Amino acid sequence: MTKTNLPAKKEEWFFESYIQGSVMEFGPLEVDETEVLEFARRYDPQPFHIDHEAAKKSQYEGIIASGWQTCAFVMRALVDNYFSPVSSLGSPGIDELRWILPVRPGDKLMVRATIIETKRSRSKPDRGIVRTFIETINQHEELVMSFHAVNFMLCRKTP
Repeated sequence: MTKTNLPAKKEEWFFESYIQGSVMEFGPLEVDETEVLEFARRYDPQPFHIDHEAAKKSQYEGIIASGWQTCAFVMRALVDNYFSPVSSLGSPGIDELRWILPVRPGDKLMVRATIIETKRSRSKPDRGIVRTFIETINQHEELVMSFHAVNFMLCRKTP
């Protein structure tokens, strides 16, 4: 795997900076038990997310983070490290979201972003489309979550 870096300052990143085949890694993201419980109580109050005794009796044998919280961890890492504040125009969505293994309090997660396709928009030539395969990996080097992201980025130069 070839790891590449975008230009030094996020303010300099535009569509042209996102090169197909580039791989970037971010982390570690530490999973805090208090945050796991607070998030789950508010947004995903299933017993294996909020109740230690029920979680021990579940198939997970302990508290696990909500998959939606794992998505939130990854989104924060992408905003901090991958999306440029000057060129990111948002996303029409993600595809093939998979929660493969549970994320537990104490885990340390790493995010890997592999640019799988870039193309300039035909209808709006001031922007391009970046398709990225996002993988989330725990400290045991196990894949815990993956998805394909589609993002719009402003171009530095218009034709």
